Amino acid sequence: MKIEVLSAGKIREKWLQGGIAEYLKRLSRYGRVYVTEVEDGPGPKEEAERMLKLISGGARVIALSIDGERLSSIELAERIEREAVSGNSHLIFMIGGPWGMDESLLERADWWLSFSAMTFPHPLMRLILLEQIYRAFRIMKGEPYHK
Repeated sequence: MKIEVLSAGKIREKWLQGGIAEYLKRLSRYGRVYVTEVEDGPGPKEEAERMLKLISGGARVIALSIDGERLSSIELAERIEREAVSGNSHLIFMIGGPWGMDESLLERADWWLSFSAMTFPHPLMRLILLEQIYRAFRIMKGEPYHK
């Protein structure tokens, strides 16, 4: 399985860079998980255009949106596993930039995922998403994880 996090903007904070690198390292034992960054700004339409160009035709696309499904960690693991069993070996999780997620990205998505009714900074959301993907793989493999 190949999982891509497609996100607008660079991570500038060293502590976030370190956390993201740690989860990417941990995830490497489960499959190909990587982050693709596009330049942010000057607005959501421009970010969306850059992101849409990078989405391959066969990928299943998940938009992180406040209006998306709210899943538990176990439900997310089950959802990722269902995608894999259904033959969807390439998942792309999209995180909007500082301007939010453009409507064209939401329309392209196969499903929407919400982590909360709250809004998080997009760099922090990248770390949270990678941690949850890591937790999902641990759950799928029957390995211990913090509840």
